[in-house]
Amino acid sequence: MSFINILVKKNLLTPEDGDSVLRLAKQTGRQIDEILADSGLKEEDVMTAKAEYFGLPVRKMDGKSISFNILKYVPEESAMHYGLIPIGLADGVLEVGIIDPDNIEARDALNFIAAKAGLPFKIFVISPNDFSQAIKSYRGVVGDVSKAVEEFQSSEKNNSKADDLNFVIDISPKESDGTRVLEDAPLKKMVTSILLQAVEGEASDIHIEPGRTMTMVRYRQDGELHSSLWIPRSSHNGIASIIKNLCNMKLDEKRRPQDGRFSANFAGRTVDFRVSTFPSYFGEKVVLRILDQARGVKKLEEMVTEKEVIDLIRWAVSRPYGLILISGPTGSGKTTTLYSMLNEIDKEKNNVVSLEDPIEYNMDGVSQSQVMPDIGYTFANGLRTILRQDPNVIMVGEIRDGETAQLAVQAALTGHLVFATIHTNTSVGVIPRLVDMGVDPYLIAPTLVLSMGQRLVKKLVPGTGLEVPFGGIVEAEVNRSFSDLPEEFRKNIKMPTKVYKVDDTTPETIMQSTSGRAAVFEAFKMTREVETLILKNPSEATIFDSLRKKGMLTMAERAMIKAFNGEIPWEEVDRIRGANDDI
Repeated sequence: MSFINILVKKNLLTPEDGDSVLRLAKQTGRQIDEILADSGLKEEDVMTAKAEYFGLPVRKMDGKSISFNILKYVPEESAMHYGLIPIGLADGVLEVGIIDPDNIEARDALNFIAAKAGLPFKIFVISPNDFSQAIKSYRGVVGDVSKAVEEFQSSEKNNSKADDLNFVIDISPKESDGTRVLEDAPLKKMVTSILLQAVEGEASDIHIEPGRTMTMVRYRQDGELHSSLWIPRSSHNGIASIIKNLCNMKLDEKRRPQDGRFSANFAGRTVDFRVSTFPSYFGEKVVLRILDQARGVKKLEEMVTEKEVIDLIRWAVSRPYGLILISGPTGSGKTTTLYSMLNEIDKEKNNVVSLEDPIEYNMDGVSQSQVMPDIGYTFANGLRTILRQDPNVIMVGEIRDGETAQLAVQAALTGHLVFATIHTNTSVGVIPRLVDMGVDPYLIAPTLVLSMGQRLVKKLVPGTGLEVPFGGIVEAEVNRSFSDLPEEFRKNIKMPTKVYKVDDTTPETIMQSTSGRAAVFEAFKMTREVETLILKNPSEATIFDSLRKKGMLTMAERAMIKAFNGEIPWEEVDRIRGANDDI
């Protein structure tokens, strides 16, 4: 008995036709589904009959793509061979679509895969057409990695040395479909595929981390690291050596960290990679920062959406001289904002020079210079040289020490407009930080034009997320935050009736709720009152109290306003505030 009998019972097939289908399948080796389709039977009827016969639910894919985080549980080759594919992950259960539930080999393979992943599984019947569409979700680059891994393992079995670097010495890039490849050796294919997957996935960083038995490849997307690939541990040294060779690093130096960079072309666009190696217990960890020139320098309106902040920035940029500082942790988008500010400068009438580490984007009309501390070319030394280059506008990638801070202040005092980043938690914290670096308060007051704090928050995908009524803990947090804001400013903030949080129903919905990131700012310009406070008592609390009376909003409060407008989920507000309370 088979599901053909169900079709016969439903009068979709005659008994004779049913016998003919089974006989033809046995004689020709063709799939029963294929024969039924040729006979004109609807695919939906066949799926329903299968589901009823095997006691399984039906899943219609409707052309939906499947995320790599789900696909990674089953290799593409296995999916193709057994006619099964992972389609979701709900409540810790792996959902698997299968064409032929009667395939014993497929069931056995699925049991093995689920046991290896440590997950229970649930089977759904899917149609051959849905399977064909779903299998396209396996990105070609992932397949390339799998094939490269297989080739590498095959070469190992043939007694090839995993650490043989003869193939690394001469890397002559060639063009293939607009993509730079590293020749055809398996390890070079792996490196190419890893880089391509990161660029196509718009990752900001790649982490290649050796473990005891496997090497893990992780990508940072929208500020979060995601484990994406696991490759044989024996391939790690070769992969690290290929990347080091691209950067002209010392191949035989594995005990000390090294830094370098290289460029590659992907589909006609140049992508720069900044590389750092770090000696760890199981081998060299390699981290690559992706600097995609195609993304280009953003316009100010793309970085800043609040009109009052844009107006403040444009006022500061129009000043003939002074110091403009942006504060925030690593990876908060400070340099990107600086670039957007430089876009506001008339580069034809002004000599604009920058000191950067690294140069993230090339800007027309700006003389950009890469600092190299290894040879003594630091921010401080570079700044001294720039002052002899007749500059109008100077950008300093980062103020890291007292010497650079004092030189930046002196440059601002002598008639130059200076842009720089500095590591503090808030915009107001910039002032005591400069004092700690040895800058005299009486020099800060006349030079600091604008101070900004910046963070990045995840953007909510329109139409997703779970509605949360504006009340309870959410309203209490908002009231507590705005309690010291004067009423004349508080009345301009329109409170919502609801906000949104990330849809945490399944791992899939969590991933689909947010996409991309936006910046939130806090900013203030120098006033006479602030100048007086800097000279008398340059403490962060005192200065903030004064600015608060003038209506200054914090980064967390601007994040709240974005949440009120449905632009970001409420979890991002709590993250900026450092709160751990659940809604």
